[in-house]
Amino acid sequence: MPPGTSPPPTETWTWENAVAGATAGFATVATFHPLDVVRTRFQVSGGRGLSDLPPYRNTGHAVYTIARSEGLRGLYAGFYPAVLGSTVSWGLYFYFYNRAKQRYLQEKDVQLRPFDHLASAAEAGALVCLFTNPIWLVKTRMQLQTPGHTSSYSGFSDALRTILKEEGWRALYRGIGPGLLLVTHGAIQFTAYEELRKAMIFARSKQTRGDDKGSEDLLNSVDYAALGAGSKLSAILLTYPYQVIRARLQQRPGSDGIPKYSDSWHVVKETARYEGVRGFYRGITSNLLKNLPAASVTFVVYENVIKLFRAAKEKT
Repeated sequence: MPPGTSPPPTETWTWENAVAGATAGFATVATFHPLDVVRTRFQVSGGRGLSDLPPYRNTGHAVYTIARSEGLRGLYAGFYPAVLGSTVSWGLYFYFYNRAKQRYLQEKDVQLRPFDHLASAAEAGALVCLFTNPIWLVKTRMQLQTPGHTSSYSGFSDALRTILKEEGWRALYRGIGPGLLLVTHGAIQFTAYEELRKAMIFARSKQTRGDDKGSEDLLNSVDYAALGAGSKLSAILLTYPYQVIRARLQQRPGSDGIPKYSDSWHVVKETARYEGVRGFYRGITSNLLKNLPAASVTFVVYENVIKLFRAAKEKT
């Protein structure tokens, strides 16, 4: 938005942002889940603790191998917790994020600075992580199951019961450390999105000077898609190693009941020793193929659902 103008109406909304975020999250997972399965398997396949995954040469080979040996169920392994986790995460994220922005606006009564967006995103990310870590842990373990597993989880509820029975409630929060560090991912993404969005609106407003359009009407779905992908790319490149560390920590313990890695530092040492820097970026190709389009879909759906709510409110 141009300097000095008031923030768009979305700054003061709460439940509408949650509904829009949840809708966007569901659409994203339903579209790109097979690539998420591939990414998770790549992230742990180089680790010394997991040996029952078949070797994958690249993303295309992984998709082909999984489809041939496990069928559609393999490509959509962990789909239910992924849908639940993404829908809940995006819904809560947009809700907490906009509540935080609203609070900062009330305190300052001026246009928000990049630091305010960063702090709002970090606050929202930390809260979401505490709520959803058990869901992501179950999703990761179900995505790593292959036909060779002797005691596979039959579903989300069975996985929760089994984990609580065999490992205790603390196991549900394995990987919470790197998960909290991944708060920086959302903070970077949303800060980049907000700043790029403001710059694009400012440029469009100069081109359409004299038009009676509000700032929220200057952008279209193509613009939101580009903004979503661009902001996601910057976040992925800076924070991807945390995702690898978390995935390796969340693997199911071996038959002896001992976790494959004791803590985050153990993962870092083992990965650096046996795989080098490349080990911390395993699966990044499938991650980019999944998350850049997914981020575009998320923000296109989110912004358009918000516009629908705005139009409905204007009619009443």
